Amino acid sequence: MASVGINDVRKSFGSVEVIHGVNISIADGEFVVLVGPSGCGKSTLLRMIAGLEQISGGEILIGDRVVNLVPPKERDIAMVFQNYALYPHMTVYDNMAFSLKLANAPKEEIAKRVKEAADILGLGALVERYPRQLSGGQRQRVAMGRAIVRKPQVFLFDEPLSNLDAKLRVQMRTEIKALHQRLKTTAVYVTHDQIEAMTMADRIVVMHDGIVEQIGSPLELYDNPANMFVAGFIGSPAMNFIEGRVSRANGAPSIVAKDGIELPAPASLQASDGHKVVYGVRPEHISLHNGGGVGVPAEVSVIEPTGAYTLAFVKMADAEVCAMFDERHAFRPGETIHLFPRTDLVHVFDADTGRRL
Repeated sequence: MASVGINDVRKSFGSVEVIHGVNISIADGEFVVLVGPSGCGKSTLLRMIAGLEQISGGEILIGDRVVNLVPPKERDIAMVFQNYALYPHMTVYDNMAFSLKLANAPKEEIAKRVKEAADILGLGALVERYPRQLSGGQRQRVAMGRAIVRKPQVFLFDEPLSNLDAKLRVQMRTEIKALHQRLKTTAVYVTHDQIEAMTMADRIVVMHDGIVEQIGSPLELYDNPANMFVAGFIGSPAMNFIEGRVSRANGAPSIVAKDGIELPAPASLQASDGHKVVYGVRPEHISLHNGGGVGVPAEVSVIEPTGAYTLAFVKMADAEVCAMFDERHAFRPGETIHLFPRTDLVHVFDADTGRRL
């Protein structure tokens, strides 16, 4: 096992710089997830760690060794791809054993490692099958097994669950997390799915347009987002944003939206009267007042019952807002309800910079 250091790493394609001086320190045995929208640079960064892309500046360390010019096969890493990349003419056993055969490992050692990996992944009964005879989840396990038998210092995962259906994705992310807890090998995992990131990571690296927006544990990013991008990307359903200005007319701060509706703000808010801000509140941090006439009025647009909770999409303070309720409600489109954003959990962002105030 080994740590991974990414120090002021840059990547350019011609005159276009796509990775802008990224710094990430990954501890030995840590599971770190790189997350962000398509085109943010997360897969490019992973490929640079693997040696599949040359870096344009900075340095990458695996352990204490700078690997900028080290070929991929000599970096002691193993990569699991989105499309499995299995050899269709080889059995499960031969797919898993292939890298060891290339390294001229003894047959007894190959058989031992393949059996260990197959037992860990529940593939013992499938080793004589071919990839075409396996389900998507089984193929992904074989791809993971092929990586495990190498006993690398670092595992690299490039969106390995993207091709699976929703139910299987949930199962496989649990299996990958349990596998990491068992092997305790350093892992770098790339995904665009923030739910995967939240449920699997020790720490999350949120990327956007080739830069790192914030690094932290899942709950740190959820509770204390550094800016509007992180706040809107982490959490499902996404955080609601309402434009407004700070008002201190009555002493305690509040946010006045464009339509004049007054929204409660945290008492600790440090912003002057009239400051342009964006008011952020998560759907699960909005409660319902059943008496009417109190709270923030909202006109119901769409109701989505999920069984476990109810999502209400409403027009509130001149913005489209989503509220989440544990209770079941039979609101009608066009009906006016009154909502309470939880002031202690509200976030206020500077309208110009997007930074959290």
